[in-house]
Amino acid sequence: MDTAELTELGQQLRVDGVRASAAAGSGHPTSSMSAADLMAVLLANHLRYDFDRPAHPANDRFVLSKGHASPLLYAAYKAAGAIDDDELLSFRELGSRLEGHPTPRRLPWVETATGSLGQGLPVGVGIALAGKRLDHSEHRVWVLCGDSEMAEGSVWEAAEHAGHEHLDNLTVIVDVNRLGQRGPTRHGHDLDAYARRFQAFDWHTVEVDGHDVDAVDRAYGEALSTRGQPTAILARTLKGKGVEAVQDREGLHGKPLPDADEAIAELGGIRGLRVRVHEPPATRMLHSVPTGRLDLPRWEKGDPEKGVATRDAFGQALAALGTARGDVVALDGEVGDSTRTEFFAKDHPDRFFECYIAEQQLVASAVGMATRGWVPYASTFAAFLTRAHDFVRMASISGAGINLVGSHAGVAIGQDGPSQMGLEDLAMFRSVHGSTVLYPCDANQTARLVAAMAGLDGIRYLRTSRGESPVIYGPDEEFPVGGSKVLRSSGGDRLTVVAAGVTVHEALKAADALAADGVPVRVIDLYSVKPVDRATLRRAAEETGCLLTVEDHHEEGGLGDAVLDAFTDGRPVPRLVRLAVRMMPGSATPGEQLRAAGIDADAIAASARLLVETAVVP
Repeated sequence: MDTAELTELGQQLRVDGVRASAAAGSGHPTSSMSAADLMAVLLANHLRYDFDRPAHPANDRFVLSKGHASPLLYAAYKAAGAIDDDELLSFRELGSRLEGHPTPRRLPWVETATGSLGQGLPVGVGIALAGKRLDHSEHRVWVLCGDSEMAEGSVWEAAEHAGHEHLDNLTVIVDVNRLGQRGPTRHGHDLDAYARRFQAFDWHTVEVDGHDVDAVDRAYGEALSTRGQPTAILARTLKGKGVEAVQDREGLHGKPLPDADEAIAELGGIRGLRVRVHEPPATRMLHSVPTGRLDLPRWEKGDPEKGVATRDAFGQALAALGTARGDVVALDGEVGDSTRTEFFAKDHPDRFFECYIAEQQLVASAVGMATRGWVPYASTFAAFLTRAHDFVRMASISGAGINLVGSHAGVAIGQDGPSQMGLEDLAMFRSVHGSTVLYPCDANQTARLVAAMAGLDGIRYLRTSRGESPVIYGPDEEFPVGGSKVLRSSGGDRLTVVAAGVTVHEALKAADALAADGVPVRVIDLYSVKPVDRATLRRAAEETGCLLTVEDHHEEGGLGDAVLDAFTDGRPVPRLVRLAVRMMPGSATPGEQLRAAGIDADAIAASARLLVETAVVP
């Protein structure tokens, strides 16, 4: 399009953004209006995209990081012919695909859910990494950010990572409209302030008047021709551009315009321009997915004598899975020698990604790669994944399929102390919509669950342990997700001990001690914390009368609550006692930690004896 046509298209996007927000009675039209010219030039002259085939491997990828500006995105979809005017005006209605903030669950052209600011660029980095290092594709990634979200630390994690990886297939467009939600942003219209920051992370920068369509067109062209660096286009714009009553004025964020009809007239009225978006280039299949025989590592019961750490089993199993499946990738937060992703990195260096100590970028990269069809496993200490909880939450909203693995869980890690102990992770991941939470106790169980995760949907979390654990299952044992294992059982069981991970072995020791005293107890290994094996738990409650849960986790939201959830269907709740970490640990040996927390074999046995002694005999 030429200058006049681009100017008209920008005005149309403004008008349609105003109309959509007016129809909904809510929305962010002024935030959409500031970026309308930026979007018009991109859509008409630079984006290569087939809206009829959103999964086309050569399509460019566009991420609207400032997700509240969704009226602009939907106006662009209308201009491209992807939606019609009736659907545009269904914005924010019940059942409409056009939500307040866009999600890929509803719209096939949306790469990732946005609206929690500071996430679009990190996910865009993941998409660009996939394009450059995995797909070996020439498709480009365009991310439109707002200036307010430049205050988010995750943006600068992403900026540094993109610069380090020389992602010249990535362009971020920053809509510097000066105004945030409650007033001016930190740097206002100081484009150079943003330029200095991006340049410090080895980005090429272009400063431009965001309402000069020719200048914007040249800036995009400069980004396309830049090699060896990502490009940041810093565009000075005006919030509410084109309508005097709202232009560059405070107090109007997130509100429809006071008089939509008058504003539309001031913008030149409703238009019906259609844009023929450039088609993506013809391309071969970007990556094949070789699938061979999966030879998981195997251990025999009781061998080796000292046992095997589940983190070691995870690393070996992941490497084996990577050999069998060419779509599996691994990412780590610079602790691969502890999480054991180093095994994968050694065998498959082309599919291993070091994200350094930047857990938000770690998860965002996994989400970005998942959008391109890869199956990511991202690992760090369980405790450190709490930093990235919002990215996990938004990944769930996106419907992203990612595998997250947290090592060094619980007080059982020993001397390192509480800053390194994952004691909240089960609760965090159980609370995520549609998540799967797994906590294996031995090497063979771990290996099987690592392989099973690759075929699941949504957010999958595996908790691994630092210390060696006895091998109690054979290498051919099956562990269906949603299942459990009954390890001790008799017709005379007085109660049931439910454990997972390291506490399974403590529970078995306690059961042996109790059996020697003539007190038989049932032991359940609840390796699938979500979904939980309701049937087995209910049967145990009916047959033994009491459940005792024991977990190396805080009492809130973990194993005990997962067990309790099995009895929320209205039937009588059994007698339930929970052992968990209720104190603030210090530094001590693993055995001392378990004892101090009251979750070792002696504590389990003592609690069981007390329960049996106080049981009411009908």
